[in-house]
Amino acid sequence: MNGNKEDTNKKDTNEEIVKLQKVYFSYADFVVLEDIDLNIYARDLLALIGPNGGGKTTLLKIIMGLLKPSSGTVVLFNKVPNLTRSLIGYLPQINLIDISFPISVFDTVLMGRYKGMGIKYTREDLEAVKNSLNVTGVFSLKDRHISMLSGGQLQRVLIARALVRNPKLLLLDEPMSGVDPEMQASFYELILELNKRMAMVFVTHDVSAISVYFDRVACLNKRLYYHGPKEGSLGKLEETYGCPVEILAHGIPHRVLKEH
Repeated sequence: MNGNKEDTNKKDTNEEIVKLQKVYFSYADFVVLEDIDLNIYARDLLALIGPNGGGKTTLLKIIMGLLKPSSGTVVLFNKVPNLTRSLIGYLPQINLIDISFPISVFDTVLMGRYKGMGIKYTREDLEAVKNSLNVTGVFSLKDRHISMLSGGQLQRVLIARALVRNPKLLLLDEPMSGVDPEMQASFYELILELNKRMAMVFVTHDVSAISVYFDRVACLNKRLYYHGPKEGSLGKLEETYGCPVEILAHGIPHRVLKEH
């Protein structure tokens, strides 16, 4: 019986949930992504790295079905993305969030259960919010206005909002922005804990964190220069960024980049 359970868990881990084949995307005549082949599996913790303007956010939006590729195919949980969007949680870049908006932490997370104009929230919705706030460690802040949060607290609240529908895939677009260095280790520990329940794609510029926390890496700069185990990624960084990259890591990850 134990053997069967282990086989089932292994099968779930190896289940392919996202498949991109020959994906291209352009704005007018400007090519953003070209010839992207990408596979994501049920328990992946995938670091997506590359320079600004390299297409990382665009790739996330294509996976979610918010953007349609110019050519190529995207399959999400064996369907087209717009039919399975409810299975995805999304954390946008923090600079896209208007923290002056008059809303509490609890109501911010509750927005993740929005069902449409005039449809009331249920007791199940409220319990889901409480659970997400507990999981991310910010339940005590539930009545606080979002403008009163630190960068790390706000990111945890936004993750709680992304989790409130119990997604199977969590996409995080530069979630470490605004997180104090001393809080980064605990934030990564939260990510590792959540990864036990769902696949995750983590957009980051923190190259040194890869060796500590991530299993697989995708190096993106318009096209994929590498996609696979982290051990093979370091040799592709200079090619991806188009310049030398120096890395120094000890304990909590740090970044050391040349001035360019």
